[in-house]
Amino acid sequence: MTTPDAGSAPKTSNIDVRRGEPLVVMEDVQKHYGDFQALKDINLTVNRGEVVVVIGPSGSGKSTLCRTINRLETITSGRISIDGRELPKEGKALAALRADVGMVFQSFNLFAHLSILDNVTLGPIKVKGMKKADAEREARTLLERVGVAQQAAKLPAQLSGGQQQRVAIARALAMQPKVMLFDEPTSALDPEMINEVLDVMVGLAQSGMTMIVVTHEMGFARKAADRVVFMADGQIVEEATPEEFFTDPKSDRAKDFLSKLLTH
Repeated sequence: MTTPDAGSAPKTSNIDVRRGEPLVVMEDVQKHYGDFQALKDINLTVNRGEVVVVIGPSGSGKSTLCRTINRLETITSGRISIDGRELPKEGKALAALRADVGMVFQSFNLFAHLSILDNVTLGPIKVKGMKKADAEREARTLLERVGVAQQAAKLPAQLSGGQQQRVAIARALAMQPKVMLFDEPTSALDPEMINEVLDVMVGLAQSGMTMIVVTHEMGFARKAADRVVFMADGQIVEEATPEEFFTDPKSDRAKDFLSKLLTH
C-alpha cells in the first residue's frame, strides 16, 4: 500500500506514526435474527491505515458485519471497539463514536431537497459545530477531491448515480472519520459509472485512510486491498493478501466462489 503523503493524507494526527495499530476490533461477535444466526464467532482486527475488502457469496453476512461496526445493526453478543473504545449501546456516546465512522451505502441517501454543498456541510455544522464558512471551504475541497466540484450548487437529482455516490463519499469524509465503511458502494450503479467511484476509493486507500469495503468488485480488491476477508454462512472462512487469496485460496468454499467468478 502506498505510504501516505502530506498532500493527500486525511487530517488524522500522527497517521504515519500510528499506522498499523489496531483501530477496529471485533471479538467473538454473534448476530441473530430470531432463530437465524447471521454472524458466527466473528474475530477481526483492522489496523490503522489498512484497507480490508470483505467478499463472499450473497447472504454470507458481509453487509451485516459492516453495519455492526457503527451499530446500525446491534450484535447479540461479543465486543466491538473503535480506537480502543467499546461501541456504546445508545445515546450521545454512540453518536459521538459514529462520527468517527464514515459510511457509504449502496443507495446514496443524499437529502433530495438540499444542494450538494449543503449535503456535505450538514454534518460538520450540526454535529461538529463547525462554522458555516469553514464547513463550506472544507466541503468544496472534498468535492474537488472526488471530482464533482462543479456540481456544488445542484440538487442530487440533477447528478448521475456515479456523481451522487462520489458526493456521498465526500459527505462521509467531511466528518473526518477514523475509518470508512463501504457497503456495496457500486452495486446500484450502471457499469460505466462504477470505475469513477472505484477510482475515488483507490485514491482514498492510497492516502492512508482506514477502509473496510464490502464489494463484488474483484479488480478493486486486487488493486487496493491490504487484506481480503472471505465470508460464507456468517463466518470468516479465510483471510489473506489479495495475491495469496486470488492465486492460492486455501478453503474449498473460497475455491468454489472464485471458480464461479472466473466462469461467468
